[in-house]
Amino acid sequence: MTGANPVLRLDDVWKAFGDHHVLQGIDLEVAPGEVVALIGASGSGKSTLLRTVNLLEPIDDGRIWLSGADISDPRTDVDAVRARVGVVFQQYNLFPHLTVKDNITLALRHVHRYSRKTADSAALALLERVGLADKARDHPDRLSGGQQQRVAIARAVATTPDLLLLDEITSALDPELVGDVLDLVRALADEGMTIVMATHEMAFARDVADRVVFLDAGRILEQGTPAEVFGAPREERTRTFLSRFTA
Repeated sequence: MTGANPVLRLDDVWKAFGDHHVLQGIDLEVAPGEVVALIGASGSGKSTLLRTVNLLEPIDDGRIWLSGADISDPRTDVDAVRARVGVVFQQYNLFPHLTVKDNITLALRHVHRYSRKTADSAALALLERVGLADKARDHPDRLSGGQQQRVAIARAVATTPDLLLLDEITSALDPELVGDVLDLVRALADEGMTIVMATHEMAFARDVADRVVFLDAGRILEQGTPAEVFGAPREERTRTFLSRFTA
């Protein structure tokens, strides 16, 4: 999908760690409100791609654009970019010494300069939405993995980011906890949030994504609608990968 004003655009992006080329000429556009699922084997470059978008990893070549601004320019204000991009990782990365509410309000107060009252009100509304209003004063170690991940998502969307990046957010969860987290992501997608997610949840990608992008050895080997990629993949490598999930 190519939009006139994409939220995210990667032009010929390359990234290597030593002699290992993790991203090899990635071209990708993400339109406003689009949900893009990155699939592929472990080591295919999905997580590294997300980390370059949030400027956690510098790229070796190419350019990355966020809402029309070249964020791969070395002069880019990294903090300003990260204030516009929400990220949720495999591990929840909540601050253990802060309460659930304070984890959510931290960026609102210190980056976006909300008053404590306004930030607290926003956090409590989000916690109500994710079914954790009664956990506002708890610390993360009092929560299950699924609850912690829902708090992490609430924290990521609290600042109303231009783009939400989700990196294998269910991989560290027990199977019975996965459903609640995916339901929350589905709701965000239904509301029009722009999302790029790396996932091994093929059924979820098929049901929620607008576009599925298959990475193999750092390259985009195939992309299309879920019906196209899952129903009639063009590449033999894609068919081989998907056969592990559909057998």
